Amino acid sequence: MTNTLITGGNKGLGYETARRLIDAGHTVWIGARDAERGRAAAAALGASFVQLDVTDDTSVATAAKTLHAELDHLDVLVNNAGIRGDLVSPEDTSVEQFRTVYETNVLGVVRVTRAFLPLLRAAATPSVINVTSGLGSFTLIHDPDRVESKYPLAAYSSSKTAVTMLTMQYARTIPDIRFNAVDPGQSATDFTGHLGHTVEEGTDAAVRLATLGPDAPTGTVTDRDGVLPW
Repeated sequence: MTNTLITGGNKGLGYETARRLIDAGHTVWIGARDAERGRAAAAALGASFVQLDVTDDTSVATAAKTLHAELDHLDVLVNNAGIRGDLVSPEDTSVEQFRTVYETNVLGVVRVTRAFLPLLRAAATPSVINVTSGLGSFTLIHDPDRVESKYPLAAYSSSKTAVTMLTMQYARTIPDIRFNAVDPGQSATDFTGHLGHTVEEGTDAAVRLATLGPDAPTGTVTDRDGVLPW
C-alpha cells in the first residue's frame, strides 16, 4: 500500500494530483485548512481527510499524530499548499506581504516536512515532492519568450526560489528520503485566473515522481517536459 499525503489537496493542482494518484493505486490523504472543503473533496475523490494548516505548528503536529495513529508509514509527501499573495509591484510589496507568503510557501514546507519525517522514514522508499514554480527561476524570468518573465511577483517568486533551494539542501543532507521539486507551469486554476494548460498537464511532473517508487531520483527540479532551467 502506497500512502500519500497532499497538502492543499482540496482544490486545483492538489485535487488533481490526488485524483490521479488514487487512480494509480495510492491511498491518499488530503490535508486542507478548511475542514468542510477538505472533507467534501476527500469524499468526492475517495480519499481520507486530515485538517492541516501549514502555517500553524499545532495544526501540523496534530495532523502528524492523526496519521501516525492511522498509518505505520508514509511513502509520499506532496508539499503542494501555497498562496500567490497580493498583486502588487515589487517596490510596493510590504514586509508583511512578504511574511504572509513566506509563512505558507516556505515555512509551511519546513514545518510539514519536519513533522512527517518519522512516518516517512518508516517507509521503504520515501519521497517528498515540493511544488515550486518557474517564476522562481533566475533563467526563466529573464527569457522574454517565457510567461515567467511577465509577472513581477516579488514575494511569490522569491518564495519559490527558496523552496527549490530548500529541496536541494534536504536532498543533499537526508539521503534516506528522496527530495525533488516540481514546477506545474501556468495551469488553469483559480490561482492563475484559469489561464494556461490543463490541471492534468500541471500535475504531470508530480505524478511521475510520486509513482516512480524506488526508481525516483533525488535533488531534481523538473516540469512536465523535463529538467527545469534554474
